[in-house]
Amino acid sequence: MSWDVNETRRHPSLETVIVTRTRELSEGFDVRRALPSVQRRMVGPFIFLDQMGPAVFRSGQGLDVRPHPHIGLSTLTYLIEGEIMHRDGLGTVEAIRPGEVNWMTAGRGIAHSERTRTELRETGGRLFGLQAWVALPKRFEETEPSFTHHEASEIPFIEGEGAQMHLIAGALFGKRSPVQTFSELFYVDLALKEGARFAVPAEHEERGIYLTEGSLEVDGMVFGPGELLVLRPKSDLVLKALAPTRGVLLGGEPMDGPRHIFWNFVSSSKERLEQAKEDWREGRFAPVPQETEFIPLPEEPAPVRYP
Repeated sequence: MSWDVNETRRHPSLETVIVTRTRELSEGFDVRRALPSVQRRMVGPFIFLDQMGPAVFRSGQGLDVRPHPHIGLSTLTYLIEGEIMHRDGLGTVEAIRPGEVNWMTAGRGIAHSERTRTELRETGGRLFGLQAWVALPKRFEETEPSFTHHEASEIPFIEGEGAQMHLIAGALFGKRSPVQTFSELFYVDLALKEGARFAVPAEHEERGIYLTEGSLEVDGMVFGPGELLVLRPKSDLVLKALAPTRGVLLGGEPMDGPRHIFWNFVSSSKERLEQAKEDWREGRFAPVPQETEFIPLPEEPAPVRYP
């Protein structure tokens, strides 16, 4: 059964189901946006969630996200396939590969770019991953910008009864990721074998499950790739994998008030967004080394950054 993004399927444990749609960002590269949506702006501190790909780049093709700014959030990048080269205004130059984690805190402001290395562009290749924005609590919105990279070997691995999990950030099942966050949250790469059953932990108030592969059954309802299931607080939910299935569990404590979004900027203050616009327009963000291009400030009204 296909259904539109505005339809709602009733389930006692689900608050809403967000159905994403594929959009072509550039030739051969599609993205799906799960957050923010009409139905739900945030899940815990997560205010943005994009699925990148899966894409196959031919020789000469690659990802080219020119330098652009952020404030008031941390970006969390996690890949399933491929590689992205990150550069930022702190002078960071860091490649991210499958299973690794890039955590960039924008705080008072940072600019960065995301591209395919020249060597990979010559041969072509695949790219598949997720990028999330985590809104910062008010007391940390103006913190100093920073960047950390974590190797795949640093990320806690949890396994049992047909489930394999990598705890990308936060805490779950008594374990904690080394990624330093500013609020209580969880972000987990979950893989289920066909026929596996998985009870979603209820230790965090706000929870969501975004599917990238396979299909899940929940009390007779079937969900597939590109769907974000948002759970009711403290509800019990048991997932059954109808095929080999993969996705992310995410959520945490509710934010300390609403957040406003303009383009790549997130803030609890509309006035702060106006200042960020002016700062980018006037070139006040630290430049990204080795970059000569940038994405101009969009005209009003501006869409949420895509991607």
